[in-house]
Amino acid sequence: MGRILPEESLKEALDGLKGQGKKIVFTNGCFDLIHAGHVRYLKDARGLGDCLVVGLNSDSSVRKIKGEKRPLIPEGERAYVLAAFGCVDFVTIFSEETPLELIRFLKPQVLVKGGDWFPDQVVGREEVESWGGRVVIVPYVAGLSTTNIIERIKEAYL
Repeated sequence: MGRILPEESLKEALDGLKGQGKKIVFTNGCFDLIHAGHVRYLKDARGLGDCLVVGLNSDSSVRKIKGEKRPLIPEGERAYVLAAFGCVDFVTIFSEETPLELIRFLKPQVLVKGGDWFPDQVVGREEVESWGGRVVIVPYVAGLSTTNIIERIKEAYL
């Protein structure tokens, strides 16, 4: 799918869009078991600019963050699902535990995280603000999380 790009190709595409005056929005996450909270979050993020880029944690980085049993869905499949959403323009996979280097490389104008984050906790906030961008926290949808879904499945089937 042409919307899943390696970092170098993505930077080239974004530089072209910036040259046309387009506002680039960036968010990141594991996106393991996509749910309605993710969809609302991504739609809200896309509404903050002209192009939404999703930095997707690789399988190895998800394991470092969430534990050895995660992700449930491999990175290629997670990327494919995200790229199929109309509100997502590009997806790139990164292997670090945080997207800091990717944010520094892509230089988005808007950095978005969910309402379970405080602005001063957002990785890349200082960098984005240093080049005139902003950080936006979109509302968190209570009760909608991959962890909650896993727990419901365990209760129902184990």
